[in-house]
Amino acid sequence: MDRAQKITIAVSAMVVAGLMVLAAPPVMDAAGWAAARLASVGAEPAASPSPSEGGTLDGTEPGTAAEELVSVGNGTSIPAGGPGDCDEAAWIHMGEMNAWLYGELADQGVREFAAGEAGLDEEGRVVTYTVAPGDALYAISDRFCIANPHAIDTLNHTRMIQPGDVLLLRPNKALPWIPYFSPPHAPAGYQQIPYQNAVEAMSAAAQAGDIAAMRRIFEDDLAALFPNPDHANVVARALELDRLDVLRHMFA
Repeated sequence: MDRAQKITIAVSAMVVAGLMVLAAPPVMDAAGWAAARLASVGAEPAASPSPSEGGTLDGTEPGTAAEELVSVGNGTSIPAGGPGDCDEAAWIHMGEMNAWLYGELADQGVREFAAGEAGLDEEGRVVTYTVAPGDALYAISDRFCIANPHAIDTLNHTRMIQPGDVLLLRPNKALPWIPYFSPPHAPAGYQQIPYQNAVEAMSAAAQAGDIAAMRRIFEDDLAALFPNPDHANVVARALELDRLDVLRHMFA
């Protein structure tokens, strides 16, 4: 996927968003997996720096081809248009404790290596994707016009997609999302493998709808691995309230 190799990334400061949702009465339908995934943010990411502020990976000088780049928020610029046959590209952003989608997912149809089923919300928008045997990440990203394919597996807390996995493609910015590779503000030398293993276990239990197992994993393995206790408290609050919808988003 040549377009993905051209992507320019400029890292900007992120703030924790959506954490207050747990302190309020439930605002989402908790009637199962689909309901947990169908909420949409309803707002675009904040304005971001102009694409001309940074260079490009293919050697283009800043500002020489601004019309060929488009800002997708969070200080990130990508080539105009989209991957494959897409007219425009979508981009998955991941912040300190939240994630969101820039642009719109456009299903280009079943194809080789992306033959699974798209899950839609009530407005007909793509929200999830069920992995079929033989599927490949880059083909899935091309099918849905996602310009950063490896954000899909990171967003879904997995090193490798498997047949039957239900992948979140449209994260809800208003809900917390737990980072996969290391927690926010991890100190130098942080041992991320125990954290990552615990997050994967939480993800599997969330998909199974087993909140009791999630409580055990959190208390025994995960809670103490957050450098910031406030972040651990977000998970604890969702467990306390039995908010499976939020937990499934946190540990997609």
